[in-house]
Amino acid sequence: MSATVKKTPGTNGARGKWTKLAWIIPAVVVGLFILVLLARWFTGSAAGESFLRDYPGRSALPADAPVGIPGWLAWQHFLNVFFIVLIIRTGWQVRTVTRPAAHWTRNNKGLIKTRNAPAKISLDLWFHLTLDALWVLNGLVFIIALFATGQWMRIVPTRWDVVPNAISAGVQYLSLAWPTEDGWVNYNALQLLTYFVTVFIAAPLAIITGLRTSGAWPKKAARLNRVYPIELARAVHLPTMVYFVLFIVVHVTLVLATGALRNLNHMYGGSDVVNWWGFGIFASSLVVIVAAWFLARPLFLRPIAALMGTVSR
Repeated sequence: MSATVKKTPGTNGARGKWTKLAWIIPAVVVGLFILVLLARWFTGSAAGESFLRDYPGRSALPADAPVGIPGWLAWQHFLNVFFIVLIIRTGWQVRTVTRPAAHWTRNNKGLIKTRNAPAKISLDLWFHLTLDALWVLNGLVFIIALFATGQWMRIVPTRWDVVPNAISAGVQYLSLAWPTEDGWVNYNALQLLTYFVTVFIAAPLAIITGLRTSGAWPKKAARLNRVYPIELARAVHLPTMVYFVLFIVVHVTLVLATGALRNLNHMYGGSDVVNWWGFGIFASSLVVIVAAWFLARPLFLRPIAALMGTVSR
């Protein structure tokens, strides 16, 4: 007689999933190694040298483009990092936590009233939506100030040669002979396009897909829901979050690797000098973000959420 071996349901599936994920890291490393070799070969060739001479990696800005980073932009940088880090954390919690520690129900009184009873949502989702609202409000202030001060010219493409210059900057990064940085005056073309995509494409995508999956979306708008199904919003929302994670990782890495003190002074100190002032502000901001990360727990969120609704276990 043959013995019957009982298998734990889902064990093989989970193990197979992690086995597939385990191949991603070495595959990425090998892929990057190959790209570095190709980039170094290209930059050393006659065609590559000619391309880099014609397109050094930086597209010219309009003549009236501002120079430097004002203080309000430094504050915006901190607030955007603060909100987006917590939004990513809570978004992942909403997606993965199956038994929330608490729930929240909006009070159906005051300025906002509905005919139907307010829906009960998890405390994680309430915090995620609250952070989203604050992030959107901060973003509106950012966009208004960006166009009011002319800073938009530093992150919005105004010339077609930004594309080949961005390719040139990317090739230089891959060849490990990184392009000359002067972010105080003009970002390289790859940075410019990345910032443009982040501010004017990724952020709006995160907002409109997040709004579609939230309780604020009108459920009885049949025609609108057919045109914009919730499945489409969910399919776009997660990759958008992944984009923000990758952007943060690459952005922080390059800031620290291409002259940390000067770059941090640009971003936080509002000056083009090389000293420890910007680093000190950056370190302090990290302390605030880490503290908020650990304090974002039901014990501390319940009293705040209770001011806007009813919290239940």
